[in-house]
Amino acid sequence: MTETQTAVVTPEDRTLPAVVYGLYLLGLVNGLTILVGLVIAYMNRDTAGPRMRTHYTFLIRTFWISIAWFVIAGLLVLFGGVLSLVLVGIPFLMLGLFIWGVVGIWFAIRCVVGLVYLSQGEAYPRPDTWLI
Repeated sequence: MTETQTAVVTPEDRTLPAVVYGLYLLGLVNGLTILVGLVIAYMNRDTAGPRMRTHYTFLIRTFWISIAWFVIAGLLVLFGGVLSLVLVGIPFLMLGLFIWGVVGIWFAIRCVVGLVYLSQGEAYPRPDTWLI
């Protein structure tokens, strides 16, 4: 490319990643739409352009990381609930509930940050990270 030529960035369809982000955020209330969003993300990741592929990868990883932590928290709540009958499990119960809350907040923050990058037409900079 010479100095007088400019790089042309082809627009990619941002609609479906935005729909998936919306389904994820709605899923914080009902849970079911997260699964619908996950299916959409898996179906479109391979055919998406490079920028939108980062968003799909980010969304898929967000789902699986949050599920892993929700299972851990659920086991703590279950274990703590049973043992709280003899007052030993109350710390486990509280820890499980705390993890559930933190993971829910983390999930929402990741979706909002992803939406910000998407609205600017940018690729998600670190789609493979477990942080934000």
